[in-house]
Amino acid sequence: MSASVRSRRLLIFLGVLLVLAIWLSLALGPVSLPLLDTLRAALRMVGLPVTAAGLEQAELILGQIRLPRTLLGLAVGAVLALSGVAMQGLFRNPLADPGLVGVSSGAALGAAVAIVAGASLGGVPAAFEPYLLSFCAFVGGLGVTALVYRLGRHDGQTSVATMLLAGIALTALAGAAIGLFTYMADDSTLRSLTFWNMGSLNGASYARLWPLLIVALAVSLWLPRRARALNALLLGESEARHLGFEVERLKRELVFCTALGVGAAVAAAGLIGFIGLVVPHLVRLIAGPDHRILLPASALAGASLLLLADLVARLALAPAELPIGIVTAMIGAPFFLYLLLRGRA
Repeated sequence: MSASVRSRRLLIFLGVLLVLAIWLSLALGPVSLPLLDTLRAALRMVGLPVTAAGLEQAELILGQIRLPRTLLGLAVGAVLALSGVAMQGLFRNPLADPGLVGVSSGAALGAAVAIVAGASLGGVPAAFEPYLLSFCAFVGGLGVTALVYRLGRHDGQTSVATMLLAGIALTALAGAAIGLFTYMADDSTLRSLTFWNMGSLNGASYARLWPLLIVALAVSLWLPRRARALNALLLGESEARHLGFEVERLKRELVFCTALGVGAAVAAAGLIGFIGLVVPHLVRLIAGPDHRILLPASALAGASLLLLADLVARLALAPAELPIGIVTAMIGAPFFLYLLLRGRA
């Protein structure tokens, strides 16, 4: 079987898997809906003349609860997976993670500031209060990533190794600051901070969703346009320059795109680990290193995996709900250990 045929079949399979994951995400939950009624209600919501008895309740549940949550899972999963591909291409390491540039730790620090110190801040407009946490997390992620990039720049060149070391150091520093805020928090804020750090799609709303959808759309459209440059970067920076690609500009754009995407995802859903590490690596094992296939396949697989993980989080201890970060860690950590053992063998 040729590589093009295998890649095409993989994309078709992942597309079907994503449609199935969306269907199940809309249908299943504490109040499960029949799959056929879910499909009819969804078609009715988009304006098709579907008539059947008892669709009003299904349409209400889908429109107000399930649809924004599903769209949030789609956007977060796709963005985290695409950012993982970008970082693995930048560092030329299939085990790289978006958190290496400090965006996740910076977002967590911004959220800690908002949760612990937000209640004591005066002068915050009432209309802005629901967005304070997301805004602080987004700004924190962008700020730490910008600092990592600045530390990696010297004489007009960006050192990937220096960025990696700076990211590790600033991640540790942000972790210490988060520990300090955790120590200062009272019981209620400590609970909020703990649950936010474990990630969740609970509480999804259209107001929180639209900024992330805009960022996710921009990232999904921009990164595939740099697929050939990422392929050239796999050969090394000097080889990529000889092939006519602007390597420094590519590094800057990859870092900015990752910071923007992961910052928006973390601000909307909290810290969700392993999607940016496991999904690109697994897709690379199946489809190969060609970023023209790797990028769209990773976006489809990341969205599907997060929706399925959210289903497990909703149904495992129903009516209670597990933080989705726990589910992704339970999936990702054994897979990561498998990769280590497989590489050693």
